[in-house]
Amino acid sequence: MYYQRNLPHIMPSGATLFITFRLAGSLPGQVIEQLRKEYSQPEHTQEDAEQSYARQRRYFGAFDQLLDADDTGPTWLRQAEIAAVVGEALHFRSGIEYTLWAYCLMANYVHLLVSLPEIEHQPFYRILQSLKARTARRCNELLGRSAVAFWQAESYDHYVRDGAEMDRIVAYILNNPVKAGLVEDWTKWPHTYLNPEW
Repeated sequence: MYYQRNLPHIMPSGATLFITFRLAGSLPGQVIEQLRKEYSQPEHTQEDAEQSYARQRRYFGAFDQLLDADDTGPTWLRQAEIAAVVGEALHFRSGIEYTLWAYCLMANYVHLLVSLPEIEHQPFYRILQSLKARTARRCNELLGRSAVAFWQAESYDHYVRDGAEMDRIVAYILNNPVKAGLVEDWTKWPHTYLNPEW
Protein backbone atom coordinates (compact mmCIF):
# COMPACT_ATOMS: atom_id res chain seq x y z
CA MET A 1 0.00 0.00 0.00
CA TYR A 2 1.38 3.41 -1.00
CA TYR A 3 -0.04 6.89 -0.60
CA GLN A 4 1.42 10.38 -0.36
CA ARG A 5 0.59 13.60 1.41
CA ASN A 6 3.59 15.75 2.31
CA LEU A 7 5.75 12.64 2.68
CA PRO A 8 5.53 9.30 0.84
CA HIS A 9 3.98 6.46 2.85
CA ILE A 10 4.83 2.85 2.00
CA MET A 11 2.73 0.40 4.02
CA PRO A 12 2.54 -3.00 2.26
CA SER A 13 0.71 -5.98 3.74
CA GLY A 14 3.00 -8.09 5.90
CA ALA A 15 5.41 -5.20 6.50
CA THR A 16 6.86 -4.07 9.81
CA LEU A 17 6.45 -0.32 10.27
CA PHE A 18 8.07 2.23 12.53
CA ILE A 19 5.52 5.00 13.04
CA THR A 20 5.83 8.36 14.76
CA PHE A 21 2.88 10.64 15.31
CA ARG A 22 2.84 13.83 17.33
CA LEU A 23 0.53 16.29 19.00
CA ALA A 24 -0.88 19.12 16.89
CA GLY A 25 1.18 22.26 17.34
CA SER A 26 4.13 20.40 18.85
CA LEU A 27 6.55 22.05 16.43
CA PRO A 28 6.29 25.50 14.83
CA GLY A 29 5.44 25.52 11.11
CA GLN A 30 8.62 27.35 10.13
CA VAL A 31 10.75 24.68 11.84
CA ILE A 32 8.96 21.92 9.95
CA GLU A 33 9.34 23.77 6.66
CA GLN A 34 13.06 24.23 7.26
CA LEU A 35 13.45 20.52 7.99
CA ARG A 36 11.54 19.64 4.82
CA LYS A 37 13.83 21.86 2.76
CA GLU A 38 16.88 20.19 4.26
CA TYR A 39 15.35 16.75 3.67
CA SER A 40 14.31 17.21 0.06
CA GLN A 41 16.77 15.80 -2.44
CA PRO A 42 18.33 18.42 -4.73
CA GLU A 43 16.96 17.95 -8.25
CA HIS A 44 20.40 17.86 -9.84
CA THR A 45 21.72 14.94 -7.77
CA GLN A 46 21.16 11.21 -7.98
CA GLU A 47 21.35 9.03 -4.90
CA ASP A 48 21.23 5.31 -4.40
CA ALA A 49 19.00 3.55 -1.87
CA GLU A 50 21.68 3.67 0.84
CA GLN A 51 22.19 7.43 0.44
CA SER A 52 18.43 8.01 0.44
CA TYR A 53 18.07 5.98 3.63
CA ALA A 54 20.93 7.87 5.31
CA ARG A 55 19.30 11.18 4.37
CA GLN A 56 15.96 9.96 5.73
CA ARG A 57 17.59 8.92 9.03
CA ARG A 58 19.25 12.33 9.41
CA TYR A 59 15.92 14.04 8.79
CA PHE A 60 14.10 11.85 11.30
CA GLY A 61 16.86 12.24 13.90
CA ALA A 62 16.70 16.05 13.63
CA PHE A 63 12.91 15.96 13.86
CA ASP A 64 12.99 13.70 16.91
CA GLN A 65 15.62 15.84 18.64
CA LEU A 66 13.50 18.96 18.14
CA LEU A 67 10.45 17.25 19.61
CA ASP A 68 12.40 16.18 22.70
CA ALA A 69 13.84 19.66 23.19
CA ASP A 70 10.70 21.70 22.51
CA ASP A 71 8.36 22.37 25.39
CA THR A 72 6.63 25.41 23.90
CA GLY A 73 3.93 23.29 22.29
CA PRO A 74 1.40 21.00 23.99
CA THR A 75 2.73 18.19 26.17
CA TRP A 76 -0.55 16.43 26.96
CA LEU A 77 1.04 12.97 26.98
CA ARG A 78 2.90 13.86 30.18
CA GLN A 79 -0.42 13.39 31.96
CA ALA A 80 -0.79 9.76 33.04
CA GLU A 81 -4.53 9.70 32.27
CA ILE A 82 -3.97 10.96 28.72
CA ALA A 83 -1.06 8.58 28.10
CA ALA A 84 -3.21 5.70 29.38
CA VAL A 85 -5.90 6.42 26.76
CA VAL A 86 -3.33 6.20 23.97
CA GLY A 87 -1.58 3.12 25.37
CA GLU A 88 -4.88 1.27 25.82
CA ALA A 89 -5.90 2.09 22.24
CA LEU A 90 -2.60 0.74 20.90
CA HIS A 91 -3.04 -2.51 22.83
CA PHE A 92 -6.73 -2.87 21.91
CA ARG A 93 -5.93 -3.24 18.20
CA SER A 94 -2.94 -5.53 18.72
CA GLY A 95 -3.49 -9.07 17.53
CA ILE A 96 -6.40 -7.95 15.37
CA GLU A 97 -5.16 -5.26 12.99
CA TYR A 98 -1.43 -5.56 13.67
CA THR A 99 1.16 -7.14 15.95
CA LEU A 100 2.34 -4.57 18.46
CA TRP A 101 6.08 -4.91 19.13
CA ALA A 102 6.99 -1.75 21.00
CA TYR A 103 5.97 1.80 21.72
CA CYS A 104 7.06 4.81 23.73
CA LEU A 105 4.82 7.73 24.62
CA MET A 106 6.77 10.92 25.15
CA ALA A 107 5.39 14.32 26.17
CA ASN A 108 4.36 15.35 22.66
CA TYR A 109 4.74 12.30 20.39
CA VAL A 110 4.45 8.52 20.07
CA HIS A 111 6.95 6.04 18.61
CA LEU A 112 5.34 2.78 17.55
CA LEU A 113 6.57 -0.47 15.96
CA VAL A 114 3.99 -2.82 14.42
CA SER A 115 3.86 -5.69 11.95
CA LEU A 116 0.93 -5.83 9.56
CA PRO A 117 -0.86 -9.07 8.66
CA GLU A 118 -0.23 -10.62 5.26
CA ILE A 119 -3.91 -10.14 4.45
CA GLU A 120 -5.19 -6.81 5.73
CA HIS A 121 -8.86 -6.09 6.37
CA GLN A 122 -8.20 -2.43 5.62
CA PRO A 123 -5.15 -0.30 4.80
CA PHE A 124 -3.00 0.53 7.81
CA TYR A 125 -3.21 4.28 7.25
CA ARG A 126 -6.99 3.97 7.79
CA ILE A 127 -6.39 2.05 11.02
CA LEU A 128 -3.99 4.76 12.18
CA GLN A 129 -6.47 7.51 11.26
CA SER A 130 -9.18 5.73 13.26
CA LEU A 131 -6.87 5.22 16.25
CA LYS A 132 -5.87 8.89 16.23
CA ALA A 133 -9.48 10.06 15.85
CA ARG A 134 -10.77 7.93 18.74
CA THR A 135 -7.94 8.83 21.10
CA ALA A 136 -8.23 12.51 20.14
CA ARG A 137 -11.92 12.57 21.07
CA ARG A 138 -11.34 10.86 24.42
CA CYS A 139 -8.24 12.90 25.32
CA ASN A 140 -9.94 16.18 24.40
CA GLU A 141 -12.89 15.19 26.63
CA LEU A 142 -10.52 14.56 29.54
CA LEU A 143 -8.77 17.87 28.89
CA GLY A 144 -12.06 19.80 28.64
CA ARG A 145 -11.35 20.77 25.02
CA SER A 146 -13.81 20.50 22.15
CA ALA A 147 -13.45 20.55 18.36
CA VAL A 148 -9.71 21.20 18.63
CA ALA A 149 -7.05 19.19 16.80
CA PHE A 150 -5.24 16.86 19.18
CA TRP A 151 -2.89 15.01 16.78
CA GLN A 152 -0.95 16.40 13.86
CA ALA A 153 -2.68 15.13 10.71
CA GLU A 154 0.31 13.44 9.07
CA SER A 155 2.43 10.75 10.67
CA TYR A 156 5.98 9.68 9.86
CA ASP A 157 6.37 6.04 8.89
CA HIS A 158 9.30 3.88 7.91
CA TYR A 159 9.14 0.44 6.32
CA VAL A 160 11.56 -1.78 8.28
CA ARG A 161 13.82 -3.64 5.86
CA ASP A 162 15.29 -6.48 7.94
CA GLY A 163 15.78 -8.01 11.39
CA ALA A 164 18.93 -6.01 12.18
CA GLU A 165 17.13 -2.76 11.45
CA MET A 166 14.18 -3.90 13.56
CA ASP A 167 16.54 -4.55 16.49
CA ARG A 168 17.98 -1.03 16.14
CA ILE A 169 14.51 0.51 16.02
CA VAL A 170 13.32 -1.36 19.10
CA ALA A 171 16.38 -0.13 21.01
CA TYR A 172 15.76 3.40 19.70
CA ILE A 173 12.12 3.37 20.82
CA LEU A 174 12.81 1.94 24.26
CA ASN A 175 15.71 4.29 24.97
CA ASN A 176 13.89 7.49 24.01
CA PRO A 177 13.18 8.54 27.62
CA VAL A 178 16.78 7.68 28.57
CA LYS A 179 18.15 9.80 25.71
CA ALA A 180 15.84 12.65 26.79
CA GLY A 181 17.25 12.46 30.36
CA LEU A 182 13.93 11.44 31.94
CA VAL A 183 15.05 8.08 33.39
CA GLU A 184 18.30 6.14 33.67
CA ASP A 185 16.79 2.84 32.52
CA TRP A 186 14.00 2.43 29.95
CA THR A 187 12.14 -0.03 32.18
CA LYS A 188 11.50 2.84 34.62
CA TRP A 189 9.51 4.85 32.06
CA PRO A 190 5.79 4.16 32.66
CA HIS A 191 4.73 4.75 29.05
CA THR A 192 7.02 2.28 27.27
CA TYR A 193 5.99 -1.15 26.05
CA LEU A 194 7.94 -4.11 24.69
CA ASN A 195 6.10 -7.22 23.47
CA PRO A 196 7.04 -10.14 25.78
CA GLU A 197 7.54 -12.31 22.67
CA TRP A 198 10.40 -10.05 21.58
